[in-house]
Amino acid sequence: MKTYTLILLSSLLISPMMAEQSAKASRPNILLIMADDMGWKDLHCQGNNILRTPNLDRFAAEGVRFTNAYAAAPVCSPTRAALITGLAPARLHITQHGPDGKQFWPDDRTIQPPLSDNTLPLARVTLAERMKAVGYATGFFGKWHLGGKGFYPDNQGFDINIAGCNLGGTPTYYDPYRIPTLKDRKPGEYLTDRLADETIQWMEKQKDSPMFICLWTYNPHFPFEAPEELTAHFKGKEGHGLINPIYGGQIEAMDRAIGRVLDHVKTMGFVDNTLVIFTSDNGGWNGATDNRPLRDGKGFLYEGGLRVPLAIRWPGVTKAGGINETPVVSMDLTASILDAAGVDIAKDESLDGESLRSLFDGGSLKRDAICWNYPHWSFHKGNRPGAAIRMGNDKLIRNYDDGSLELYDIVADLGEKNNLAAQKTDRANKMNARLQQWLEETKAGIPTKREQK
Repeated sequence: MKTYTLILLSSLLISPMMAEQSAKASRPNILLIMADDMGWKDLHCQGNNILRTPNLDRFAAEGVRFTNAYAAAPVCSPTRAALITGLAPARLHITQHGPDGKQFWPDDRTIQPPLSDNTLPLARVTLAERMKAVGYATGFFGKWHLGGKGFYPDNQGFDINIAGCNLGGTPTYYDPYRIPTLKDRKPGEYLTDRLADETIQWMEKQKDSPMFICLWTYNPHFPFEAPEELTAHFKGKEGHGLINPIYGGQIEAMDRAIGRVLDHVKTMGFVDNTLVIFTSDNGGWNGATDNRPLRDGKGFLYEGGLRVPLAIRWPGVTKAGGINETPVVSMDLTASILDAAGVDIAKDESLDGESLRSLFDGGSLKRDAICWNYPHWSFHKGNRPGAAIRMGNDKLIRNYDDGSLELYDIVADLGEKNNLAAQKTDRANKMNARLQQWLEETKAGIPTKREQK
């Protein structure tokens, strides 16, 4: 009887342990790669015939490329916060790429932007914290820009933080980097190559555990610096698709480094058990890249500021060579990662994105719209504080400075040249009302009227 009781007790103790180990072993690795300021057209496979991105092109061909993918905001910090939490920037009240201030405000402004910071509070639950709770090793490599010391990635659920700090851009791409969370190693070494090295080394150390890796490159953000052997190819090729030869070198340097990481996933035998996502934090900066045929760029609510490259390889779920035209947004990637890892959120929680799994089986998403709130000016000349919504083929922009509306058929008029708001007033009013509903639901910060002196 005692023997039977001992065996029964042992089985009761071991079974949950074995179940946990089995679940841990079956969870896929997650590699989330995000470029900084990379435009929608900055991939060769997106139609840019000048830029060279062979590794990312090959990766995109192995999975699904989304042609209507959007960043959560037209500037970096809000999108980064949205991706790491699954919550819209409006809900987080992180809507600017740094503490807002007079350096951005026109003297003749009629409205005053709401308060905003780019520090992610520790109370917010991050993807890394959720993944760590179910047994993932969590590594961060690259640009963070979501808070200073005490708010770095290793304070937000990551086991290791290499180069993540509050810098909006690296002081230089060459060692010595002057990045407070990255030790100098070899004078003259290129930063993106270094980040690839660090990622690969960490993967080797953690290969016995499921891994959640954020490789968030500083490239191709300013400053314009790239290896001369890459830049040389682009000299004399300026024109449609390329403004700056150095930018072409930065894109290729990033592609080269990412290719090394993807090759190492294959070398480790992990391809079939690794979800890889590649995207950008916002559209391309007009001073750096050619966003045509999209209108404007970073800092604007037009397509050039919001639309970004996105490719996903999800073994067993995606099919090679897929192209999907469904409008998707940064927070969907968060939901998809949690879905892939089998991570449930609490009943009293909700995310502002949907898992994209249904799209790979020919299904659709449940939502009726994607919304944005960027109630700020920035250093990108000509931008206007506003909010926007996409519903179906249509996109509406509400300008906060004068209340005017812009309505575009984004499929027929990708360059947003023909404002239909005066012709389709019913459609514009309906979309504006839906946008207002979302702004109220998220408790979004809205500019206030400024009294003129």
